[in-house]
Amino acid sequence: MNDPGTASRADGLPEAPEGVRDPWKGLRGVMAGTLVFEFLTFALAWPVIWKFGGGLSTTGIAVVAALAVLLLVAAFVQRRSWGLRFALGLQVALVLCWIIHPVIGIMGLIFAAIWGYVLHLRNDVAKRMREGRLYDQLGHPPGHPPQEA
Repeated sequence: MNDPGTASRADGLPEAPEGVRDPWKGLRGVMAGTLVFEFLTFALAWPVIWKFGGGLSTTGIAVVAALAVLLLVAAFVQRRSWGLRFALGLQVALVLCWIIHPVIGIMGLIFAAIWGYVLHLRNDVAKRMREGRLYDQLGHPPGHPPQEA
């Protein structure tokens, strides 16, 4: 078994050891994809709320539109050290949009639960990395992956 990564990043998470694919890159992709999906969900919810949910005030429309755009921006800054905090702050803001319209608050709660699971995955990857139990850290049988000549 290879030595687990002992170096830590600025956020306290372990660095991927030499020769191991970076699991944080994949997790950042999941987070960015979740934010894009969330943006689309909130953008497509406006007409439904407008038509069937009693409508939104002009202020409500402006707030939800701004938050939707910020969700899309957050998807592109997940590489930054503050990207996750930015995304989580937006989740809190979306839950607080319950004041504007309960449907928006409910959608915020659903996505907050999804982000709770993403954070669980993040902690699990960090734990496995510290223990040397990531798939790439366990080693491979001879000839796998195939060496390119």
